[in-house]
Amino acid sequence: MSAPDLAPGRADRDPAPAPSPASSAKRLPPGPSRSRTPALLARMARDRLSVMTAAALKYGDAVRLPLGPKTLFFFNHPDHARRVLVDNAANYHKGIGLVHARRALGDGLLTSEGDLWKAQRKVIQPVFQPRRIARQTEAVAEEAAKLVARLRAREGTGPVDVRDAMTELTLGILGRTLLDADLSAYDSIGHSFEVVQDQAIFEMMSLSAVPAWVPLPQQRRFRTARDDLERIVAALAAERGAHPTEHGDDVLSRLVDALDAEPDETVRRQRMRDELVTLLLAGHETTASTLSWTFYLLDQHPLVWERVHDEVVDVLGDRLPTTADLHRLTYTTMVLQEVMRLYPPVWILPRKAQQEDEIGGFHVPAGAEVLICPYTLHRHPEFWAAPDRFDPERFAPGRERERNRYAYLPFGAGPRYCVGSSLGLLEATVVIALVVRELRLAKAPGWVPTPEPMLTLRVRGGLPMTVHSV
Repeated sequence: MSAPDLAPGRADRDPAPAPSPASSAKRLPPGPSRSRTPALLARMARDRLSVMTAAALKYGDAVRLPLGPKTLFFFNHPDHARRVLVDNAANYHKGIGLVHARRALGDGLLTSEGDLWKAQRKVIQPVFQPRRIARQTEAVAEEAAKLVARLRAREGTGPVDVRDAMTELTLGILGRTLLDADLSAYDSIGHSFEVVQDQAIFEMMSLSAVPAWVPLPQQRRFRTARDDLERIVAALAAERGAHPTEHGDDVLSRLVDALDAEPDETVRRQRMRDELVTLLLAGHETTASTLSWTFYLLDQHPLVWERVHDEVVDVLGDRLPTTADLHRLTYTTMVLQEVMRLYPPVWILPRKAQQEDEIGGFHVPAGAEVLICPYTLHRHPEFWAAPDRFDPERFAPGRERERNRYAYLPFGAGPRYCVGSSLGLLEATVVIALVVRELRLAKAPGWVPTPEPMLTLRVRGGLPMTVHSV
């Protein structure tokens, strides 16, 4: 979609209401008029990234978007992000999209609020302590080495879907590092999560207006996928209950222990299901998407690939990485950070104002749906020179002092900062290092990767690449 699609003329634009003499806090952001709602809804369903990009381009850092019976307040400045996510975070609960995803995901850590969220975070947080995450480096490296072997076996056989390969990898790593369980037996899990994401976006775009019992093909697929995930979760919980691990410091063990005191079997089963489905989705999908975009961008920028390869060979030689090595893979880390700038794993952070507020001089009514969009914020020309260019040097050591802290939010910010960020960074760094040391992945001729903004920013339709030994 081009920018003019959101550039209404004088007759169909709602200007920002003028502030009253008594209070400038009632000034609302500018945006398209409500008469354009049908067209805007259609564009949101078709290409959400272009809608957000065009809105910021045409209306500035604060935009009012009419979407059906709701009005979205889209804020696109680091100061706005800080206000919503950090300084006044208690006023902003999870909003449109995540609220509607509850039908698909339940009340896990991603969608819950209040005391339930605090209790869930308390249970899971210790699993992500730095010392425990550091101990997972060996397991991550072993799984990455298996990936290299699988990819090498496909050399000369035609394109490999890298998105599928990264999904298989990250599920294997998640099973070993967080659940102390082997997920390879559940070969349907990746497909089921894809269906769940589709349903979550459908719920967001329809504002949950379509009853769950309506026999649409998509809803039937979702019910099948949900049943499959519940079966997997039940099997994992039963296995852990019957065979506790020696140390019991993995997520699965901690959930079993935390829910053991719940007298209601139905509640206990539902809580376990919600927690594990959320963990399994968030724990593999974000890193798989980031890795997919990384290998695409490295193929498009051969000089960057060469520099990563040389650094990895210099630091690791022919051995697997240790935790100490990660701090020496400086350029590899810079590349990863730049990938997450262009293609943030979580592309949008929806919130709902509990009480009225003021952001950037604009009034936010109580109950307003508020959007912070890392995808557009990471490309804001005021804070990023040549924002669409892939340039890992932006993240050279020491340059973080040059940018606004809240212009870069790949893992969010504030109390709901991604609990698994440290594991995700470790995982991605190790995988990039071992793959680039051994292999070169080349995009299939004629294929143009397209971002698909679901719950994560994945590659639409997969990423076919051919495998070549170095």
